[in-house]
Amino acid sequence: MAMSCKDGNKHGIDNGKYVRYTPEQVEALERLYHECPKPSSIRRQQLIRECPILSNIEPKQIKVWFQNRRCREKQRKEASRLQAVNRKLTAMNKLLMEENDRLQKQVSQLVYENGYFRQHTQNTTLGAKDTSCEPVVTSGQHNLASQHPPRDASPAGLLSIAEETLTEFLSKATGTAVEWVQMPGMKPGPDSIGIVAISHGCPGVAARACGLVGLEPTRVAEILKDQPSWFRDCRAVDVLNVLPTANGGTIELLYMQLYAPTTLAPARDFWLLRYTSVLEDGSLVICERSLKNTQNGPTMPPVQHFVRAEMLPSGYLIRPCEGGGSIIHIVDHMDLEPWSVPEVLRPLYESSTVLAQKMTMAALRQLRQIAHEVSQSNGTGWSRRPAALRSLGQRLTRGFNEALNGFNDEGWSVMGNDGMDDVTILVNSSPDKLMGLNISFANGFSAISNAVLCARASMLLQNVPPAILLRFLREHRSEWADNNIDAYSAAAVKVGPWSLPGSRVGSFGNQVILPLAHTIEHEEFLEVIKLEGIGHTPEEAMMPREMFLLQLCSGMDENAIGTCAELIFAPIDASFADDAPLLPSGFRIIPLDSGKEASSPNRTLDLASALEIGPAGNRAPNDSVNSGCSRSVMTIAFEFAFESHMQEHVASMARQYVRSIISSVQRVALALSPSHLSSHGGLRSPLGTPEAQTLARWICNSYRCYLGVEILKSGIEGGELVLKTLWHHSDAIMCCSLKALPVFTFANQAGLDMLETTLVALQDITLEKIFDDHGKKTLCSEFPQIMQQGFACLQGGICLSSMGRPVSYERAVAWKVLNEEENAHCICFMFVNWSFV
Repeated sequence: MAMSCKDGNKHGIDNGKYVRYTPEQVEALERLYHECPKPSSIRRQQLIRECPILSNIEPKQIKVWFQNRRCREKQRKEASRLQAVNRKLTAMNKLLMEENDRLQKQVSQLVYENGYFRQHTQNTTLGAKDTSCEPVVTSGQHNLASQHPPRDASPAGLLSIAEETLTEFLSKATGTAVEWVQMPGMKPGPDSIGIVAISHGCPGVAARACGLVGLEPTRVAEILKDQPSWFRDCRAVDVLNVLPTANGGTIELLYMQLYAPTTLAPARDFWLLRYTSVLEDGSLVICERSLKNTQNGPTMPPVQHFVRAEMLPSGYLIRPCEGGGSIIHIVDHMDLEPWSVPEVLRPLYESSTVLAQKMTMAALRQLRQIAHEVSQSNGTGWSRRPAALRSLGQRLTRGFNEALNGFNDEGWSVMGNDGMDDVTILVNSSPDKLMGLNISFANGFSAISNAVLCARASMLLQNVPPAILLRFLREHRSEWADNNIDAYSAAAVKVGPWSLPGSRVGSFGNQVILPLAHTIEHEEFLEVIKLEGIGHTPEEAMMPREMFLLQLCSGMDENAIGTCAELIFAPIDASFADDAPLLPSGFRIIPLDSGKEASSPNRTLDLASALEIGPAGNRAPNDSVNSGCSRSVMTIAFEFAFESHMQEHVASMARQYVRSIISSVQRVALALSPSHLSSHGGLRSPLGTPEAQTLARWICNSYRCYLGVEILKSGIEGGELVLKTLWHHSDAIMCCSLKALPVFTFANQAGLDMLETTLVALQDITLEKIFDDHGKKTLCSEFPQIMQQGFACLQGGICLSSMGRPVSYERAVAWKVLNEEENAHCICFMFVNWSFV
């Protein structure tokens, strides 16, 4: 078989000759390429020895073959990526043209209304207004439903309501029935989630989104109808009746319940009509609206503990896209009855931005996530894993919502308090709640818990960014968690005997975060927390002291407006089974103000410094202090399995534990508040510490010594200027210790961004944690050279952030950092041209 670098069937070498490979040789090389696409010279020689069919080929020719093979693979991937981008841009262009047409119609309507109201204003000075001449449509927010006569509960009456709902929905999705304004912080583009807008001046709250998804319309409709799978606030959707229509559509009568996001507000429910039909152009439409008494349709009596909210005409317009996939328009329009909640919480129920984040964008994210998983499926059996991980995350959120709401029909009942109403105790002894918890232990011990207790509370926070507070709670568990209670909570799923609260169970000071999965927008992370430690007594020291928590973390993007931050976790068995029993606990922080929080990703450093070393602590660079005031509400809920005769004891323990957490959170929030930080005039920047300046000088001098070039621009002198320039260097620079298990000790701003961490949490990250298997092998092979020669240049590859997010880099340089005595102080790495994959 003739193979050349021109036609892909021959491989050229330096002397200009061509090497002819047999089909068997090509098959062997392809097999080896899939095992190791970039073999070293030693590995290539080993390949020739292990594979006799390649014995007549020189190692240099093998090297050229692998180079060309990698080049073809890179070109193929790039061509595929560009084709996908081109399809997305074509569809996005079509979407933008339609949006432009809609906006032009809206402008024309506003010009007409402006002229009409101007003429009306002038006429009022001349005489009484003649209402008989008033146009039918005088405002983009006119309530069309009031113009139609009441309907009845017959199939014909329901079809009339359904057709009316369809017309109103389409007028919102593609017309001008609602004045839409772009949601703050959302910029459309080929890689964006879509075009997201919120209503301006219409009754209730409304949000609209347009986007592209790589799924067929029928699959999109199936996912969107399953609201509990993607709308985390949705408790249940019951289909009470289904009626087929003459045009091939269906009418469904639904009863939907939503969880309350906090203990301070009641839950919501809806009595809905849902209409599914196909338009003449082949588009699939799913539209919904509330059924009210004014329509004379079927009714649903009020349900205890729920406030009946209203859904105005809303739904989904799904159109097939050329080349595959779908173009989708989403409209959510609700009246959430804000009068039923305390005044401080009403912004949550009056904000279209909150609705867009929680519902409209959540639908698009779910579709994009599933489309991404389908495209990444390789048919090896792992294709089911993303769905299983999503299911675990949904179970965590659902269990937390159940504990927070404490519905009677799920077996929850309120327990008497201790004279103070700051912490509410609920008890659940329902068999459904306990199912899966009463497992038998392999060593003869058995879990005999026959009830579950929940301690919950809510508190108002002033002037502290939810994302920053959540990040601190995640990274510094020891600041608020109690080891004894963590161990007691694990007893429901942990194999082996555990102590009751109040006894000594050892120390769990070492926290290791093991990423499991994240969504493609990285707004949500699923991870396992491994708590390690050693017992206090000799007997305890002989036992392995470790426990695992399954943890869901979301809302850590400080720039996202209207997003709540959640940290929900549950003890889990070391097997991490998909159906493992879970008792979720955690925190939910909901911003009550729609304004942006001015803050820095490294604000947690301020808190750690203030807590550990007081006012003289170091402060992160470029940390802007926000003098404005913002509010948020934090809800805390912790669950415990227990034996019925221990109820009073466990209730007392849980109540005191939640109160101690509230106290810790208040201390944390105070340290994070800008007013607290600005009051400490002695706070210094790390750029001013002598130790940091010395390390920066060592890094630069060692780089110059080993590589013969400057890492910074020439002419930069002075310790503080050197450190400041190194800190803002565009490439990721980070140092790790010279230990058996190297850990990071320093990183510049680009390095922290690449690892998605802070200076405080950086010291918990080991060097091997950021490399994949190939990177670890490369590092092991090059490490002796670093120690002997002083430096090594590493080829580009993939590493991982602390969140488990893949990061590609063009190349990397590693070198020894020498101190004043020319002894090795640490190893420094510089990752050039890095980017998230």
